[in-house]
Amino acid sequence: MKRRLLLAALAFAASTAPAFAHLDPAEHGSLMAGFTHPLSGLDHILVMVAVGLWSAQIGRRALWGVPAAFVGTMALGFGLAVTGIHLPFVEPAILASVVALGLLVAMAVRWQATTCAAIVGVFALFHGYAHGGELGAAGALPFSTGFVMATALLHVAGIGLGLGISRLPSGGIFSRLLGGLTAFAGLALILN
Repeated sequence: MKRRLLLAALAFAASTAPAFAHLDPAEHGSLMAGFTHPLSGLDHILVMVAVGLWSAQIGRRALWGVPAAFVGTMALGFGLAVTGIHLPFVEPAILASVVALGLLVAMAVRWQATTCAAIVGVFALFHGYAHGGELGAAGALPFSTGFVMATALLHVAGIGLGLGISRLPSGGIFSRLLGGLTAFAGLALILN
């Protein structure tokens, strides 16, 4: 059990290793610039892993349905930004998503999968819009493909971590602790 938890933690840590800065699409290509984009912001990483953790806590249809709702709605938000439609309060909503999703994990909230998907979908809209707003010189399709892939991988890392933790005797407590730490990190980001 401890070995599986260690492997899940290492996979989680490795998934955040490239988080240095946004890549220049002219130098690295639009796909890689998009792929590294969600990995270069702590707010994005925390939310996307929290979505996976929460999905693992809920289980059943939510295990894949909630992350899929995040990815799909995030793509919609990206489309809004690319087409020039204004979405207010993007940064505050992104920061609020870190706190809210951390609290949902910390409290181990288990609502219906559709309700949970709707909650993450609202937050995902703002995350996608932020990605679209930072498109720069990148091509929209390869850039969006890259950040969708990275987002899905962060969700999978969160699911893997959540499922690995759930097998431990005190896994529920540990998972809730991670949620609390996520919410606390979100508060710290808001105050900075």
